[in-house]
Amino acid sequence: MTLLTPVSESIGELEDRRSRFIAHLVSMDKFEARLAELREEHRKANHFVTAFRRFDEFGRIAEGAKDDGEPAGTSGMPCLKVLTGASLIDAGVIVVRYFGGTKLGGGGLARAYSGAASRAIEAADLRPFVRQATKTVNAAFDEMGELEKRLAAAGVVIEGREFSESGVLLTISGAKDVVEKLGL
Repeated sequence: MTLLTPVSESIGELEDRRSRFIAHLVSMDKFEARLAELREEHRKANHFVTAFRRFDEFGRIAEGAKDDGEPAGTSGMPCLKVLTGASLIDAGVIVVRYFGGTKLGGGGLARAYSGAASRAIEAADLRPFVRQATKTVNAAFDEMGELEKRLAAAGVVIEGREFSESGVLLTISGAKDVVEKLGL
């Protein structure tokens, strides 16, 4: 099963009995900041329901969901199930709800929240997920040119350089399997 991740933020909207549901699908590196921004942008919204899936520090899938005041299990979990069903990882969905005056009931809420999340995923530009790795590498000055060519050809990015009297300490990042295969 190929896991997917969003390239950029996407939005999906749904309206049910005058309640408005606005879902934002974002990558996990932007999730917390985007949630804070949405709370500022939508001060009159009633709920900010969230769900996410990511890898933890042990390489296992960590996931979570919050109902933000909606009845338990009617909003966050349906959104999480949509993320899981779409094989998304390193992604979160934030659904902003404006209450329209009519209660939707448990089933109605679950359909509305999952529907909005599904629309955000349908609108998303998704790519296969590739686990990333960062590593530091020592190199002598006379090895630098050849090493940089090798790293560029492998698609590995040089994040930083620290020069010393004996050479250079490079911080590199790229696809985990590629970084490991370089044997540096």
